Amino acid sequence: MTNGSTLSGPELDDRIAILRDNIRQLTEQAAGSSGAADEERTAERIAQQTEELEALVKQRDAAKK
Repeated sequence: MTNGSTLSGPELDDRIAILRDNIRQLTEQAAGSSGAADEERTAERIAQQTEELEALVKQRDAAKK
């Protein structure tokens, strides 16, 4: 997770790619897991990763303006 530091354009792109891959992997895990606790934990991780992804995309888009 970012700590408020400013990342360069290439760093933002790399981090965005990592987060997208993490979300893809978590989604695959969720499809293969069973049990409410596992599903809840995975859903929380997906939500956290998605929130960070959206913030980084917004930061990248603002830097391009």
